[in-house]
Amino acid sequence: MKYGYARVSTTGQDLQAQMSALENEGCEKIYSEKFTGTKSERPQFQALLSKLGTGDMLVVTKLDRFARSTSEALAIVKELFDRGVRVHVLNMGLIENTPTGRLIFTIMSGFAEFERDLIVERTQEGKAIAKQREDYREGRPPKFSKKHIDNALGLLENHSYKQVEELTGISKSTLIRAKRKKATN
Repeated sequence: MKYGYARVSTTGQDLQAQMSALENEGCEKIYSEKFTGTKSERPQFQALLSKLGTGDMLVVTKLDRFARSTSEALAIVKELFDRGVRVHVLNMGLIENTPTGRLIFTIMSGFAEFERDLIVERTQEGKAIAKQREDYREGRPPKFSKKHIDNALGLLENHSYKQVEELTGISKSTLIRAKRKKATN
């Protein structure tokens, strides 16, 4: 049987492109999840691995969906080969259980891990540079400007939280936090 596996790292990302590619490849059953690849205990992936047996094929769209480190990738592929499972990475091709196939897979896994490490390093460097700015604030930028918040707080003098929320789109909890912050300043 041909099994597919699709994964994205965050809930804000979309699985559709991977799902379509796996369906087009003829996967009969597709496991998917929104779970960071840096964790090895990906529940759907573990469930899929436990199902695979002799003659089955595991299909993933890219190597980084399969494993995040070379050692993890090699261990999983070795275990699958030992169980008679074939592995197909769509952007690489069928991984063959031959000395050459294993060598190419090892090299490509090393490059995938290297690429991920570079991304993490660049992100950390960018963050360190950003932290040097006086106006640096970690986290998501505010959804509403100070002007919008002040306007909404002014409306609270004559309207209920629910009415102000309907008028401005600013939630009651945000208004309460802003009101408390204003009272302490």
